[in-house]
Amino acid sequence: MISDLSDATPEQLLHAAEDGVRTRRMAEVHQLELLLAWADLHSGDPQTEPDAVPLRFGGPRLITLGGDGTPQVADLALLEIAIARHESVGTTRNAMADAFDLRHRLPTMWAGVREGRCEMWVVRKVARMARRLDRHQVRLVDTAVAAALDEAPARILTIAEAKVIEADPIAHAQRIRKNRESKGVWYPKPRPGAQIDEVENTAGIGTVFARLDEADALEHPRAVGDLATALAEHAAPPAEGQEPPSMDHWRAEAFAMLADPAAVLAFYRSIEDTPENPEVEEVAQQPSRDPRNRTADLTIHLALDTDDTDGTLGPLARVEGLGPRLLDQVRDLLRGHTNITLTPVIDLNGGRSVNGYEHPTDVKHRTELRTLGDVFPHATGLFTQHGRAPDHDHTIPYDKKEPDRVLRTRWVG
Repeated sequence: MISDLSDATPEQLLHAAEDGVRTRRMAEVHQLELLLAWADLHSGDPQTEPDAVPLRFGGPRLITLGGDGTPQVADLALLEIAIARHESVGTTRNAMADAFDLRHRLPTMWAGVREGRCEMWVVRKVARMARRLDRHQVRLVDTAVAAALDEAPARILTIAEAKVIEADPIAHAQRIRKNRESKGVWYPKPRPGAQIDEVENTAGIGTVFARLDEADALEHPRAVGDLATALAEHAAPPAEGQEPPSMDHWRAEAFAMLADPAAVLAFYRSIEDTPENPEVEEVAQQPSRDPRNRTADLTIHLALDTDDTDGTLGPLARVEGLGPRLLDQVRDLLRGHTNITLTPVIDLNGGRSVNGYEHPTDVKHRTELRTLGDVFPHATGLFTQHGRAPDHDHTIPYDKKEPDRVLRTRWVG
């Protein structure tokens, strides 16, 4: 402990900051361990105690909080520990359920958390994500996530999501069918006072909410974006001294215009028939601008089923920009396209190297497909989610044993 931070050296401050993270993590582990110890003391059936109030009269009983394979706890025991923790019974109930899942269903993850390797909120979220899996299915999640506990939270949750789906693809397919039954579009009415509200000013504008099939939801921004670009390119120039409208403005105009499909087709025909200059003519002839020509560019990562030796694909694929998807979902993403072009498969198990400063395109492509996120320690960005290409010059991962050497290589190299 540094008594006076103003006298500390940079090295002392860095070590103190790192020690503080570990101390906080261990304190959170201790709180869950206290909950588990309390639950163990109240794991007996309260109905077997002398003079117990029968269940039919509202007497105490054992309840199950965690997933399959976790023990039960007396319901009234939650009240006292919630008061001691200065929180609601519901909050304590959720914490105890997570603690049960970690100790009994995710033991490898729990061991890593007790070593201070990960934030508690991350593993608790994983426990909730996997709660509907049975005790056998959840082992797949435990093994995969435990191996990634030292990575960034976004990466851990991405792995957990994929493994929960892979562990029970039938249940995930049922979730998809249920969600598709609740599709809809909503046009909320403005509430009284909203037009002059300083925070939520709705004067002159409306709001639309929609739940669509994923393929349609992906196609919609492409159609809106193409139409918005065309509207912006063929709009009258702004008056002198005025700024041109932003692309957000034109996307809103395009979205509104889609309510009249005939107007959209008439607009496209007008810019094709009466080009203002050769450049516009060339743009107008691009097939991507025609709403009847739909295009899609998907990068899909596939893996072989570990249980089969005949080359059968596993039930899951990773679609860049979207995340883990069932193979049936991948097919649905392309159902509206009549012309589909497949590029050659890139086997990331094979290497491709070059001895030179310049990086050939195929080498860069392999790097982008292989590198899921920034190699800088604890970075939260995933390239496939944010569309940012990795740094091809600095791909050495962070080394806890020699962090200074790696950071110098990254920033100076």
